[in-house]
Amino acid sequence: MPLSPVRRLLDFDAQYRRDQQHTPDFLHRRDRRLALAREQDGAPPPDAAAWLSAVDAPGAGAALRPWRRGRAALTLAGAVLGVLTMLGVLYVDGQGRINVTLILALALLQLLLALATTAQALSGRRPWGRLLGRGDGAPPVLRQLYPQLAARAAHGAGLAFAATALLTLLVQVLVRDLAFGWSTTLQTSAPAYHALVEQLAWPWRGWLPAAVPGLELVEQSRYFRLGGEAPADPERLGAWWPFLAMLWLCYVLLPRLALLGLARLHLNHRAGVLLRRHPGWAALRQRFATPWVDSGPAPVAAGAGPAVPPADTLAPPPESGVVIRWAGAGSADLARNLLQDAPMQVLEAGGSASLEQDRDTLTRADLGLPVVLLTRGWEPPTGELADFLDDARHSLPANTDIVLLPLAADDQTALVDGALLAQWQRFVDRHRPVRLCRP
Repeated sequence: MPLSPVRRLLDFDAQYRRDQQHTPDFLHRRDRRLALAREQDGAPPPDAAAWLSAVDAPGAGAALRPWRRGRAALTLAGAVLGVLTMLGVLYVDGQGRINVTLILALALLQLLLALATTAQALSGRRPWGRLLGRGDGAPPVLRQLYPQLAARAAHGAGLAFAATALLTLLVQVLVRDLAFGWSTTLQTSAPAYHALVEQLAWPWRGWLPAAVPGLELVEQSRYFRLGGEAPADPERLGAWWPFLAMLWLCYVLLPRLALLGLARLHLNHRAGVLLRRHPGWAALRQRFATPWVDSGPAPVAAGAGPAVPPADTLAPPPESGVVIRWAGAGSADLARNLLQDAPMQVLEAGGSASLEQDRDTLTRADLGLPVVLLTRGWEPPTGELADFLDDARHSLPANTDIVLLPLAADDQTALVDGALLAQWQRFVDRHRPVRLCRP
């Protein structure tokens, strides 16, 4: 199951902080090798999810556990509150009628609260940030998602409130004989109130006219606090319920549902932006694209030069064997004349060759003879060469003599000297039993 953008961001951040314990060379070699393996398959460099899977990163979902619990608690509280609120609104007053104006006001209030929640999340403001920040051990990257996480939780609770309230209204219509009316202290006439009702019913009045109260119903259902007279047609007072159900559906439930979807999209988008801006993401992409270069050990103290092996102490290449030109080092004639006996094979590896071609080279070099690897000595050792030597030690017989000849130039067999030779000596010391040789 693919990770959500939030989980991917948290897992990436956790792995990034774990990687701080490793050396840059280790990270570069690990990630470059992964990129080369995908390049061999014709795939682009791995994305965050593929990289996390490749490095077997442990999940960081525990950081979201408090938010999941809080969202579940808020949703449950919203559902219960929706039932209690609608039961309270449908409570019959002394006149025996349910005030439609109160339901209108409650629906519009819910709509305003939903819009305010979304505006707050889009602006990134956290007026409750101090409250959530007390004793919070969440990673900093998660705190940047608090506005979006809070908006999603609030809309989930609001949707539960709207759904249970609407369900409660429909159940009450079914099991009770409800009488609706409208009343307000303001000086409002029945035609003005009817015009307001018609404006509120614009989403459905064109295709569901039965859910739009007429002027006659509005006139008959008005009551006053001191008026005890019975209405002209008491049975018609229940005809308000289709309008109220559609009002709640269109102005409370559906907006909450739409804004909940928007909150999820905004949360995922924000998590994606934070991942692209994460300091570890740029460094990872650079390691994917840049060949790993052996940087050698830590710098030595001032005055202590590198240990340069004298060239005359190195053994000459074997009399016979297989010659491999790494990344086109040396000429073909130089490779054929390098050994005392003509090489059994002169093979190519590295450079533009794929990993599959490199493995095929090692298969062809498995003749039970020594293997001489020509490299450009003026270039530092790369991670690709280190990987090739590791593969050679595992695929060739254990007693195979593998020697390295770092050339000073492509057109001659001269060996590099000085600091370059010391660098290559350090390189083969880390890949024994590979050894250096002189021409």
